[in-house]
Amino acid sequence: MQIAVHLAAQPNSQNSSQTSDPLLSPFRLGGLLLRNRIISTSHASMLDEGGMPTERYQRYHEEKSKGGIAMTMIGGSAMTSRDSSWGGGQLNLSSDAILPHLEAMAGRIHDHGAAIMCQVSHLGRRATALGSGWLPAIAPSRVRETRTRSFPKEMDRADIDRVIADYAAAARRCRQAGLDGVETLAGGHLMGQFLSPRTNLRTDGFGGSTENRARFVLMVHEAMRKAVGPDFVIGIRYVVDEGGEDGLHMDESLEIAHMLQREGHIDFFNCIYGRMDSDLLLTEHNMPGMFQRSAPFLAEVRRFRAEVALPVMHAAGIRDVATARHVLHEGIADLVGMTRAHIADPHLVAKIQRGEEDRIRPCVGASYCLYRKAHCIHNPATTRETTLSHEVTPADTRRRAVVVGGGPAGMEAARVLAERGHRVTLFEAGSRLGGQVLIAAGADGRQDLLGITEWRRSELERLEVDVRLNMYAEAADVSAESPDIVIVATGGVPDLDWLDGGDHCTSVWDMLSGHVPAQDDVLIYDGTGRQAAPSCALKLAAAGKTVTFVTPDAAAAVEMPYQDTSSFRKRLYQKGVTPLVDHRLIRVRREGNRLAAVLRNEMTEQERVIVTGQIVVEHGTLPMDDLFHDLRAASLNDGITDIDRLLAGQPQDLQPGRFALHRIGDAVASRDLHASIFDAYRLCSQL
Repeated sequence: MQIAVHLAAQPNSQNSSQTSDPLLSPFRLGGLLLRNRIISTSHASMLDEGGMPTERYQRYHEEKSKGGIAMTMIGGSAMTSRDSSWGGGQLNLSSDAILPHLEAMAGRIHDHGAAIMCQVSHLGRRATALGSGWLPAIAPSRVRETRTRSFPKEMDRADIDRVIADYAAAARRCRQAGLDGVETLAGGHLMGQFLSPRTNLRTDGFGGSTENRARFVLMVHEAMRKAVGPDFVIGIRYVVDEGGEDGLHMDESLEIAHMLQREGHIDFFNCIYGRMDSDLLLTEHNMPGMFQRSAPFLAEVRRFRAEVALPVMHAAGIRDVATARHVLHEGIADLVGMTRAHIADPHLVAKIQRGEEDRIRPCVGASYCLYRKAHCIHNPATTRETTLSHEVTPADTRRRAVVVGGGPAGMEAARVLAERGHRVTLFEAGSRLGGQVLIAAGADGRQDLLGITEWRRSELERLEVDVRLNMYAEAADVSAESPDIVIVATGGVPDLDWLDGGDHCTSVWDMLSGHVPAQDDVLIYDGTGRQAAPSCALKLAAAGKTVTFVTPDAAAAVEMPYQDTSSFRKRLYQKGVTPLVDHRLIRVRREGNRLAAVLRNEMTEQERVIVTGQIVVEHGTLPMDDLFHDLRAASLNDGITDIDRLLAGQPQDLQPGRFALHRIGDAVASRDLHASIFDAYRLCSQL
């Protein structure tokens, strides 16, 4: 479908900006005119069905195009070849079966004025050899990758020719389906494996010198260009520096970039930094995690862009509009990838255009989208577009609502109910809204979590929700408001009741908040695998305390994104904290003025005792549900949420004269932050 973004007759955007905001100025990419400078780069959303971009996949990307983005790029690591599978979650470009799905998707994106491209790639040694088609992984040389653990077959010339043809066929399919372009991927994928002296140990015409190592990449792009013609956009997601002593350095990367430019087969560089062959490298390089600063590689991209003629894109930890605007204003890149920011708020661009920049739901860098693939930690509608709307619809009848609890779940409930048009009062026992987030954000590297509650606090002000702080609400206080809807979001308290001797222990909450001083030697027991306990361990170790970290899991920090897991593990080692894994805390007793922790090995059931000055326990929360039970008898529904209606997206029963009572979040059971917010959004958007 031909639409405005395709009209090559439009004047060059660099000379005819329609706005003083660089983010909103158009830009020409090859023969494609983009309506602004903000894009979403390719990533694995895991929303496909057998490698096909069906309804959920399409609606997820369509939402960004509705929200004003210039271009959305699909198909993170999309398969060009049948031996390029990591076992699922990739688009499969290796056959024509994908064409009708791509055609439908292109139409949807174009209907909203955005462009669409697809990443086409071969994983090389990153592919699985023990699944999918059970084909061996292939690579330029027999060099095993740490993360995926495959031992690849060294490619012969037949493999090289086949894969080049597969790239060309994949690009042809994308053009045939009506997409606007494709990008290849270097980095740790097959192309990057040829380019890097770390992974290319060949002695033939595809190895050794820089020119030889670049030969495969040049041949791929030549074949792709021949397959799609001169007016279809082709780019490369390109590593400007591998960041290690024995890898690809900036000077050699620039030398290869100049070769690509001279050949004339590509239209842009999508610049990335570093390696991806371990979880730690992924989180410190390609996809910056919680301990990395915002937009960490701008200096490297600036240097690269100064030496190349083609347009440059960049996306790595650019989470906020101010940073994106800086990237363009300073000439660091021509197009800014705000991929995770669009997972948090797919209407980001539209809000800039409307002058509502302060209403953009912030990306807080929690990496939850990389753990529960593409689910945002605090936008429950993302990836659920087929069942949830990103916009709250007004209710037919305005009602009186009371929410008890000002943590994330309660704040979300109050926000959604107010957006529905209901008159809402929110009771919070503390002096500040935020709940457990206030404690979590006090840990090193977690400060940005405050964006979750600060955004909601601002929205509650805009919606004129009656927020009453320092109010420990009881049943009479709720009834006095004559509500039609009551939401109990009172959260939970640290669970120490399960433990024999738990009264001798301190909770992680008390330690992180500073309510209880730390002793010189501390044992921290983590019964959840979440962030709280390792955050506490790092805080105490940084203060010079001797820390013993114990978990019943096979490794520390297992119940979190791999970015957080690897970052926590690295920092625990750096602080001299070696986790004691596979051990469960079963009992605590006093020994004089010290405490004895009795631990049981999960594998052998043998017990051991560690004597220490203090024992800090993280074992989730117990629901604070007294108010809920006090209100049940007076409620319309006895506090029962109709699960069938909830899962079907149908409204719960409401009747005049008696209030409907529901509880959400940790007031129900100890879960994570996303689950609590999802509870609130799903329920309250139907009340």
